[in-house]
Amino acid sequence: MSDYPVDMTVKPQIKGFFDPVTNTISYVVRDPASTACAIVDSVMDIDYAAGRISSEHADEIIAHIEAEGLTLEWQIETHVHADHLSAAPYIQQKLGGKVGVGEKITVVQEVFGKVFNEGTEFQRDGSQFDKLFADGDTYAIGTMTGFAIHTPGHTPACMVHVIGDAAFAGDTLFMPDAGSARADFPGGDAGELYDSIQKVLCLPDDMRLFMCHDYAPNGRDIQWETTVAAEKAHNIHVGAGKTREEFIKFRTERDATLDMPNLIIPSLQVNMRGGELPEDADGNKVLKVPLNGL
Repeated sequence: MSDYPVDMTVKPQIKGFFDPVTNTISYVVRDPASTACAIVDSVMDIDYAAGRISSEHADEIIAHIEAEGLTLEWQIETHVHADHLSAAPYIQQKLGGKVGVGEKITVVQEVFGKVFNEGTEFQRDGSQFDKLFADGDTYAIGTMTGFAIHTPGHTPACMVHVIGDAAFAGDTLFMPDAGSARADFPGGDAGELYDSIQKVLCLPDDMRLFMCHDYAPNGRDIQWETTVAAEKAHNIHVGAGKTREEFIKFRTERDATLDMPNLIIPSLQVNMRGGELPEDADGNKVLKVPLNGL
């Protein structure tokens, strides 16, 4: 444990909020020694067909934080999500706190700035966020220290965040019976994803792991908490000693069969802006649909 810059004996209080539309789990992570908390991977609701944004999921999180008398210090984005919109600016307006993402957001902004034909007014330097985390960076949530591990492969900007005895895996890992996320988005790489997963599996066996998504394979109930030991032993894509070569072959073949996420077009435009909605020249909130761009 001395190799890691956090006290892994600290047990943060964690409450998950499941969004059934996008199968996303957002988390409120509370320091047990104070009223400080963080949010990991918030969700803003969208009716894409109707072109309407709403805040039911975010309001539930806000109500919980207010009811518990907590102080929001951080909103952590584990990566630039392709399947849901971030509610970070909306929550920040209500509760404050800094918004952080991996420093490789600039790579994502450069790639998708071209896909969506963004003009020079779209900044590709990550300035839409309050903090860009580098590999190994630490930050405080009350008396707790969190640290960020760069875990590319799904996207270039993916980070796993370790807070006390808990790690928030983003899309780097799913539950053991669900395996891993795809690696075929622009900037993704199956070999990098395997290497990143190994970083997570080197954490202590009893560390709690919290997933960003769960799709209830084989009809089981939704789950979002497991351990490093369980992933090492039972993960269907990387557990039980599966090799890098086996993983790359499997992941590449499987990804070729997958459809694009339903909300990838609005999600990328919004999330690469830190959750802000893009605007046209007249200041109207708009989304683009690039044809044959993804």
